[in-house]
Amino acid sequence: MYLPRTLRRRRAVWAAATAVAVLVGSAPAAAAQSASGGEARGAKIDSAVLDTVGKGEEATFYVVLDQQADLAPARGKRSHEARATSAFSALRANAASSQARIRTFLDKEKVGYESFWIANALRVTGDERLIDELAARSDVKSIRAERTYHLDDVEQSGTDPAGVSSAADPEWGIKDIKADQVWSQYGDRGEGIVIANIDSGVQYNHPALVGNYRGNLGDGTFSHDYNWYDPTGECGTSGTPCDNNGHGTHTMGTMVGADGIGVAPGARWIAAKGCESRSCSDASLLASGQWILAPTDRNGQNPKPELSPDIVNNSWGGGDTTFYQDIVQAWNAAGIFDAFAAGNDGNGTTCSTAHAPGSQAPVYGVGAYDSTGKIADFSGFGPSLVDGSMKPDISAPGVNIRSAWPGSAYRSINGTSMATPHVAGAVGLLWSEAPSLIGDITGTRALLNGAARDVDDTHCGGTADVNNVWGNGKLDIFASVDAAPHSAGVISGKVTDRATGAAASGVSVKAEGSGATRSVTTGADGSYRLTLPAGAYTFTLDGYGYAHAAESGYEVATGRDAAKDFALDAVPDHAVTGTVLDVTGKPLAGARVAVANTPVAGVTTDSAGRFTLPEVAEGSFTLTATPTAPVKCNGVYAGVLTVDGDETLTATLPNRSDAAGNSCAPAAYSWIGGATKTGLSGDENAKTLALPFPVKLYGVPYSSASVTTNGVVNFLQPRLGDYDNTALPNAAQPNGTVAAFWDDLVMDKKSSVQTATTGTAGTRKFAIVWNNAAFASDTSLRVSFEAVFDEATGAITLQYKDIGGATLQRGSSATVGMENQAGTDALQYSFNESVLTDASAIRFSPKAA
Repeated sequence: MYLPRTLRRRRAVWAAATAVAVLVGSAPAAAAQSASGGEARGAKIDSAVLDTVGKGEEATFYVVLDQQADLAPARGKRSHEARATSAFSALRANAASSQARIRTFLDKEKVGYESFWIANALRVTGDERLIDELAARSDVKSIRAERTYHLDDVEQSGTDPAGVSSAADPEWGIKDIKADQVWSQYGDRGEGIVIANIDSGVQYNHPALVGNYRGNLGDGTFSHDYNWYDPTGECGTSGTPCDNNGHGTHTMGTMVGADGIGVAPGARWIAAKGCESRSCSDASLLASGQWILAPTDRNGQNPKPELSPDIVNNSWGGGDTTFYQDIVQAWNAAGIFDAFAAGNDGNGTTCSTAHAPGSQAPVYGVGAYDSTGKIADFSGFGPSLVDGSMKPDISAPGVNIRSAWPGSAYRSINGTSMATPHVAGAVGLLWSEAPSLIGDITGTRALLNGAARDVDDTHCGGTADVNNVWGNGKLDIFASVDAAPHSAGVISGKVTDRATGAAASGVSVKAEGSGATRSVTTGADGSYRLTLPAGAYTFTLDGYGYAHAAESGYEVATGRDAAKDFALDAVPDHAVTGTVLDVTGKPLAGARVAVANTPVAGVTTDSAGRFTLPEVAEGSFTLTATPTAPVKCNGVYAGVLTVDGDETLTATLPNRSDAAGNSCAPAAYSWIGGATKTGLSGDENAKTLALPFPVKLYGVPYSSASVTTNGVVNFLQPRLGDYDNTALPNAAQPNGTVAAFWDDLVMDKKSSVQTATTGTAGTRKFAIVWNNAAFASDTSLRVSFEAVFDEATGAITLQYKDIGGATLQRGSSATVGMENQAGTDALQYSFNESVLTDASAIRFSPKAA
């Protein structure tokens, strides 16, 4: 599709907007017939996909594979960590083996894709021919349209920018479900439990939420790795949590917020931003679903299923798909309790108004009622249109619910979105008081359902005690806790500085034993509280500024509480000085040096790359050195720092790499002159070239590539050069590219694109050379550059000459780097930065086998 210059942009921006308009609330995959496919074809392919490609357009869709992971071993594990780790391993191994053949097929077809292991599916964009070939495969279960869901519509009831509740006078919903009675009579506020949401994000430093964010280190510093994930990219590249809607902050406040707004204010929280703003794309939700089961660092790497939450709240939905059943079943196998909103499409009377995923049989769906005890007129009713199951499962307060709002404010709004976090928080209270229930999804649901207050309304079917309006009735967490097995003991106390007696805040207190591992962080007053099943435990305590402490053989008696205090020995401080060097070994100015996960204030290197951290406590830490813009090929240094006296060190930054392991490094300049004319000229044009040897990009070999006038080599389907450059990665087209100098360039009579092949078989190099290319914005300025592909090493070298002093020539409006076929991973050297120099070279090397 050619776009005139005035409309030039990456096509996926238009495609995404169209998908929202067409697919939100659309019908489920149907056994629809088509003129060219017939009934069998329609049964496997979502009708929305057939409608799109039937018009000659490409569609973005999900190929769901037939083979599913065996999650039975995970369900049989005792601890939360063991269940999550087992489920993660099984799911990822199943996806790797079952997707291998179809990945090979897509690679040969030059089709980019994004793989997901939690639902064993691949996100693909293609035409009717490709879809028919995929549907004909025996390993493909279905092909479903890419959909966009919405956060529940909410109606604002009021705003209170400055006021706060008090714990003595909690919000009406907290009192209605009797959470405050659990607090007062059991001393249980959810301690030791981790709750997550998939939502629009969370303002992590909101006064009601900052205290129990798991990323809060308790000393004024934060670590967002494994505690926050943003697959949408809406919060920027810093890795700092944000909420550009307010919905996610509000739901998190109802779960764990302080000052009377949260059901389980003693629990800790983490979050995944699965919703771009009010809408939530399949891709972001799937990525978030994976992260919930196996949290990663802020770059989406190094998953740790042992850090998965106990509970996850989902106040989003729409339509009647069954796609998310696989995700919910995976969470449940890992011992993660799910709570989903039943939706706000009700009118107070009509049945079957609940929508997926909250209306799917495997999920725990939640309806809403008001402070008078009346069902909310918007609350979705069953039976489910997906599978005929009874929905909702339970109902909770969802009208005029006051909770946290971005900007340190508070706001009252309505929705099943507001009811659902009451349930998620309630499970936090239940599992904190009865840890033997942690991971027991069936037993937990039975306790919630059995203790719920029945409401007799059978106009949509059911009985007085369980029906399609109220589910099992109104949530009563005090009754559920009363009915739970009370075999645990509560161990509480204070941690202090041995020498001064002062409270030791921010200290991790971990208890391991009897098949359980529980940990909490001491509060500002040094206090902690752990609920532990009976048995023998080892306590370990770690906190910045204190020596590690451990005590084994502590016995917790069945159903008996006990007090246990700890005194820690403070350690002395020392100075840490050093120098930061870039990847070439030269001193690097402006690098940010910090001691990770400590209150030590970070510093910036001076013009000679030097730094001083005057006071660092004795102990073993991770020292980080992070380059500031321009980053180029400099990675982030992370090295062990052992402090037992004054320390001096040199931190050499590593070569920057992407998720696939490709690395970037400056290279020796050795220009290869062009020998064969390609005939490519003009503005916004492209030409496909045969390659003299297979060239691999992100592990996929190619025998041809499309070369554009705008300095891009595209290894997927031939594209014209009519795309504005963007930062990498970017899911919008073009993908599967090498951006040698991606800018708006013109190849006029003074310019040419040539190729050259040097060397002998096995050691050949193939160069694509842009000679004297003119800038469309200023044709008096020109630049020459080339991409060189190395047969022996698989490396890609970008070289530059005739780079003058003008910012355009140095890359002020260009992208330089490489991107994978799905637009989900990239190694970017620069984006709109004047960092290129004459007679210079950059090499991208693949990960060593």
